[in-house]
Amino acid sequence: QVQLVESGGGLVQAGGSLRLSCAASGFSFSTYNMGWFRQAPGENRELVAGIGYSGRQFYYPDSVRGRFTIDRDNAKNTLYLQMNTLKPEDTAIYYCAATRGDYVSMYYDYWGRGTQVTVSS
Repeated sequence: QVQLVESGGGLVQAGGSLRLSCAASGFSFSTYNMGWFRQAPGENRELVAGIGYSGRQFYYPDSVRGRFTIDRDNAKNTLYLQMNTLKPEDTAIYYCAATRGDYVSMYYDYWGRGTQVTVSS
């Protein structure tokens, strides 16, 4: 059974940092491209970071580039998202996801249930 379980969310003040983790099981993690998405109330889900299966290719949209860093540990089947200089507009539910296709895409095969990140001003 495929599982993606996010952790590390919480409440932080603007300018602070959080590190999200996503524990994967039930599939061959090291052969899948991975991504972090977020969805704020009333907004569409958006991709905030993508990483290739080897960990050597990355994607970030302009909204988070330079502040967020995606990483993976294939030996531990774990995906990470380091978020620095957080802004109130980063408030959302954050999801990790896995795909055999293009990681710069909305079309992912497996999804976690999400973790809430709230940034206070």
